[in-house]
Amino acid sequence: MDTSMTKCIPLLLFLAANEHHALAFSPRHVPDSGSRPMPSTRCRRTSPLDMAKDNDRARLEKTWEDAMGEDWREFRARLVQQEHVEGEIDAMEKGRSKKDGEKIGNFITGAISSIFSKKDGKDNNNDSAEAPAKDIFDGEVGGASKYSKIPSTCSDPFMDEVECQLFEEREGTVQIDRHRWAHPLSHIEPGSLLVANEKLGGVFHQTVVLIIDHNESTGSTGMVINRPFPGDLIKIASETESNIDLSLKMTFSKAPVAYGGPVMQDQFSTLHGFGEVMGSKKICPGVFVGGSSQLMNEVRRTNLRPTEVLFVKGHAAWVPGQLSREIEKGVWYIAAASSDLILRYAGAPMKKGDNTSDLWADILLCMGDKFESIATTHAGRGDERMLP
Repeated sequence: MDTSMTKCIPLLLFLAANEHHALAFSPRHVPDSGSRPMPSTRCRRTSPLDMAKDNDRARLEKTWEDAMGEDWREFRARLVQQEHVEGEIDAMEKGRSKKDGEKIGNFITGAISSIFSKKDGKDNNNDSAEAPAKDIFDGEVGGASKYSKIPSTCSDPFMDEVECQLFEEREGTVQIDRHRWAHPLSHIEPGSLLVANEKLGGVFHQTVVLIIDHNESTGSTGMVINRPFPGDLIKIASETESNIDLSLKMTFSKAPVAYGGPVMQDQFSTLHGFGEVMGSKKICPGVFVGGSSQLMNEVRRTNLRPTEVLFVKGHAAWVPGQLSREIEKGVWYIAAASSDLILRYAGAPMKKGDNTSDLWADILLCMGDKFESIATTHAGRGDERMLP
């Protein structure tokens, strides 16, 4: 018997006996600690079962991440919202101080005026004064007088409902909607979005671009995620130039397809939220690119629906420094957004309040302030449109 195989058999028996423990707790990539390589490569052969188990682990990691709320971007979004609330409160407090000063001044002026008006009015004929008009709310209506007010949940009698809500948010923990949140960013990072300026025309008019890689020395790459084609993968791949594998085309025949950008139009990339399977890349929590061969296996195992994978045709690219210059000119707004917004056309759930036909406007609305006004003014054409 081959001596190299006799060394491998005990290890294989141990792993088979402890399969569940090894899968649950062992890291996916074990770093080389300086040990000698195995004499035979036959022990390291990867079987389809091993790849399936690795995919199961990737899916389990994604599920745990969702359940534990371990998305550092959501934590940052709450901080941004907290700063926004505190800014509104500070502005409100400054406005109230100014109003209080005006009220005191008006009170003093009114008091002085009333003293002199009483003195000057001693010689006036009181009979000539007109009787005050009768109020329609004279007396009681339904047990309520003109001084009755709707009970307020606010404990401070000097604040209205809006002010109370803002102060309660500052005192407590600011909550965000995990399904739909977005806020401006001051820098570019993988997983961030480029939201086209409302004045930008051409193929990038009102587009949303997901940044895949960004490096000031090597350049940047991204993909448009809000330009779905009017047809599924089998239709688009058959009618346009592409080099997609036939098995992928048949397995994902009903998968959605989107225009990703003007670079390498014959190439397809996959955007999904399944997990970090072999061959894929985690862009940000809950968002992954690539790994189509493993995703095909998961479709065949009925663990994944073809409609939960977006095939993106082409991509966008920038040489070093180009994207930074475009942002300085105001071509793009930089934003961070929830994974459900990013995966809008990759099977993410839709909820009440979503603008399901215009992702560009929906993200701007979530960003708030001036961006909300931009979305309201310029929305209308929607995501599904003919490319110029």
